[in-house]
Amino acid sequence: MIAERRTEPRQGAQAIRRALAVVRILAAGRETGLPLAEVIQATGLTRPTVHRIVHALIEEGIVERSEKTGRYAIGTQVPELALARPSRFPLLAAADEVLRRTSRQVGDTLFLTVRTGNDTLCVDRRIGAYPIQVLSIEIGARRPLGVSSAGVAILAALPAQEARKIVAANEARFAAYRTNLSVVLAQVTAARRRGYNLREVGLVQGTKSISTWIKTADGRPAAALTVSAVRSRLGPRREQEVAEILLEASHVIERELRSAGS
Repeated sequence: MIAERRTEPRQGAQAIRRALAVVRILAAGRETGLPLAEVIQATGLTRPTVHRIVHALIEEGIVERSEKTGRYAIGTQVPELALARPSRFPLLAAADEVLRRTSRQVGDTLFLTVRTGNDTLCVDRRIGAYPIQVLSIEIGARRPLGVSSAGVAILAALPAQEARKIVAANEARFAAYRTNLSVVLAQVTAARRRGYNLREVGLVQGTKSISTWIKTADGRPAAALTVSAVRSRLGPRREQEVAEILLEASHVIERELRSAGS
């Protein structure tokens, strides 16, 4: 009887984590959704398990299935639940003026990306004044940690053991983004040594990205600032200049967050 009481909470927690993993993967599919096969591949769960979870979530309004495409997407219940927390995300408030100033200073596209579980989520994007802009990620785009320049930067700011654990958990999802565990770990190590992340080849061919991490008042990396530009815009000299601008911007946001929390 005691053994059963100890096991049941663990089983319940596992079921919740699996359901949340499915929801996070479906969030990456955004409006068009994802086929069930992609959800199975990304989560590493068996087909019957994913099928059972998805249909339970459909019954609760958390997930919807398109009759036309057969794809699964986040349901209407999710934004309704979000209305329970209408206050502005503190990071966005702290970063707003810094993003505006930094975007004007560098002239290229600037992204603010946050960590959510084992994923990254783009929450702000500022388009610069330079005639050629790299719009590689839209606001609301979700990626596994380690895939994007911002994700690598966030991982680099975590303790090495914790970063390795997250990368291992995301390994099954990397193939869809043409990368793998060893490549991601090498990028994280290089970013940690450099003090910021440099992506020589961005998500869009012919582009380059630089990302710096942002830590909250408790010292945990929660977000990243990224500048993406055509390669010709980020030669060695300007690369260093942009990295220094982003590092300073990240430090300003961190100070704003500490002040807001004090």
